[in-house]
Amino acid sequence: MRATRPSGQSTDFDPSRLTVARRLRGMSKAALAREVGISPTAITQFEKGGARPSHGVLAQMCLTLGLPRDFFGAGNPLALLPASEAHFRSLRSTSATEREKALAFGEVSLEVVRLIENYVDFPPLNLPDISVPESMSPEAIASCAAEVRAAWSLPEGPIANMVSLLEAHGILALPLPETTDRKVDAFSTAAGGRPLVFFKPGAGDKARRRFDAAHELGHLVLHPDTEPGSKTVERQAHAFAAEFLMPRRQIEPLLPKRIDWPTLHDLKQTWQVSLRALVYRAHELGRLSDASYRRANQQLAIWGLPEPGELGPAESPRLLGKARALLEENNIDLASILKAGRIPTDLSDMVLSAGTRIRPNVTI
Repeated sequence: MRATRPSGQSTDFDPSRLTVARRLRGMSKAALAREVGISPTAITQFEKGGARPSHGVLAQMCLTLGLPRDFFGAGNPLALLPASEAHFRSLRSTSATEREKALAFGEVSLEVVRLIENYVDFPPLNLPDISVPESMSPEAIASCAAEVRAAWSLPEGPIANMVSLLEAHGILALPLPETTDRKVDAFSTAAGGRPLVFFKPGAGDKARRRFDAAHELGHLVLHPDTEPGSKTVERQAHAFAAEFLMPRRQIEPLLPKRIDWPTLHDLKQTWQVSLRALVYRAHELGRLSDASYRRANQQLAIWGLPEPGELGPAESPRLLGKARALLEENNIDLASILKAGRIPTDLSDMVLSAGTRIRPNVTI
């Protein structure tokens, strides 16, 4: 005998999609429950899969969350990214709600990539499997950075494009949507299968974005099983980024032994890093004394941001833009692919625009 279900209960419903939708809109379970007129416990049961909403309740949730009914359909669950496995640069200054919104954007991004991958071959993941020592001394961190550079066959000298480098090795790198709270800084996570690196919203500073990309790569390499958020973990990723972008053996002989701004400006243009990063590196490697380091930072504070010596626009992702172009060249309808995957246009546009190289507009 076939079991019966409560009258009016929706069978075409996926719990993971409600979780993503609620977090993407920055709503707590209690807030969503109030808007819909049910209990927070009911929302919890819907998201755990212990119960399904009635047609009326689901319709009200669609209205509240601003997403079509089709988005919540069963058969295509979304991979969830737990906050406990994400390295947020600004963990203490960012609210849990804003972190959850950023992670939900990551979940939608992963799904868009997964759907496109059925038609386009993305670069395979090539994150070197490095044996990270427990001590994590400065020397050990430098060795790990050197191992990654060697594994990726990087030549000596500056890295041409840090964001493209991540993409070329299967890491999805995207700026967060413009609507994201400005307190949310760069973060990374590997919880969804394909590692994700997200940058602060907006065009941003080129040197900062390059350093953020290297910093988050450091987390992916050094901290696959490390609890995020501690100052120690952040310092380790910072040290990795400095060594990855400016290897000691290559940069040390070039750094001045006194405050020499013309030389530092030349190095900034060559290595595509900030003056602040170069001053820090010079002090860290013993080229600048403590007193010189203090004076240099005092001058940098006077100059403020942006620093003197423009480097040009920040590096932008290209991977999703190239994938979309390939689909168009082969007469494959991307909109139909995303619709079949139950991703509404506004969400897919948000991801695709983030993953496409931004070109300046010429106005006459």
